Amino acid sequence: MAVTKSERPSVQPGKAMSGNVLAMGLVSFLTDFSTEMIYPLLPRFLTVYLHASLAFAGAMEGIAESVASVLKLFSGALADLMGVRKPLALAGYSLSSLAKPLVALATSPWQVLAVRVSDRIGKGIRTAPRDALIADSVTVDERGKAFGLQRTMDHAGAVAGPLVGAALLAFLASRGHLSTGHAYRIVFGLACVPALLCIVVLAAWVREIKPTAGGNARIQLSLRGFDRVFLAYLAIVCVFTLGNSSDFFILLRASGLGLTATQVPLAWVLLHVVKMTTSIPGGMLSDQLGRRKVIIAGWTVYALVYAGFAFGRTPLHAWVLFAVYGIYFGFTEGVEKAFVADLVRPDLRGTAYGAYNFAIGIGALPASALMGLLWTKYGVVPAFGFGAAMAFLAAVLLLAVVPEGQRLA
Repeated sequence: MAVTKSERPSVQPGKAMSGNVLAMGLVSFLTDFSTEMIYPLLPRFLTVYLHASLAFAGAMEGIAESVASVLKLFSGALADLMGVRKPLALAGYSLSSLAKPLVALATSPWQVLAVRVSDRIGKGIRTAPRDALIADSVTVDERGKAFGLQRTMDHAGAVAGPLVGAALLAFLASRGHLSTGHAYRIVFGLACVPALLCIVVLAAWVREIKPTAGGNARIQLSLRGFDRVFLAYLAIVCVFTLGNSSDFFILLRASGLGLTATQVPLAWVLLHVVKMTTSIPGGMLSDQLGRRKVIIAGWTVYALVYAGFAFGRTPLHAWVLFAVYGIYFGFTEGVEKAFVADLVRPDLRGTAYGAYNFAIGIGALPASALMGLLWTKYGVVPAFGFGAAMAFLAAVLLLAVVPEGQRLA
């Protein structure tokens, strides 16, 4: 499809990459700094100190992610209707920033569930408009790099957060608080600092860039207007997601392989260091070689990593698997989103990102619930083996069914 001059972004590529994309990257950095001070510590806090079962943990993560994904569909469509992205992104980031530190006050698993759902509601509101804003801010040839940069900044925050959290936990443990869970609560409460800074940066530095085709006349929640290639891509993403359970279980598995309470956040840091260092190269590689090839490579890595977690036996296995797992993210997170923009018109990007995240949400609830049930009833090998099988199947389907995108501007 030919791209007319009027369809191109209304910003200069250099300005977008140095301004809006960097500002959104800083927002992602601060958000993940806050989130990852909490998340690596949450599985142990939930199962040891609040006595939650694996089945509850799986259901909690599935419910939270599914709620987020459904809301991404609505928020993306609403962003297209309004013809603006920033207000919805700001509302979503604000809700998450105010909700997640409240886990420090939780005294039962159900309260943790309420906090997680509130946090994910904020994520559901912000994600599709944010991704559409990034896509609107750059030209087609910078798309992979832009999403790669955003993911790199996100993962940099995910490196800083667990390091700070682990350091605080070690310090508080030395004061004799770890056995009662008080140290966890203090760390969770301090996570509000980067969360509030995120809101300030987004409100002050991110600028609105209206999609060049203008807003839609009404909210579009149907898939009319999207071609069969995009619909096939959504279906295959859903297949992959059925085996893509919450990383909550990776963290629990790390403990089972012998990592201590303070080593688990450090393994999480290692994962995000690899994510951070591979996200921009992965995005640039997709700009040059094509999105599909890079996504297939990433899904294949995922299948191998899950097989490794199924059969791993030692702490060394855990460290190696966490490192390799990061390559999967570097090759898929930003690239999958760039592929969405390649396949749809500019005025439907918000709706398209909502549909993409909704497809993920369809698989998120059963994925985590299945992982929890399989692990409880049959053990580690069937649980992680199922995830590996679904990832391999999705890679084969993507290769066989979906051609490279036309890279619509």
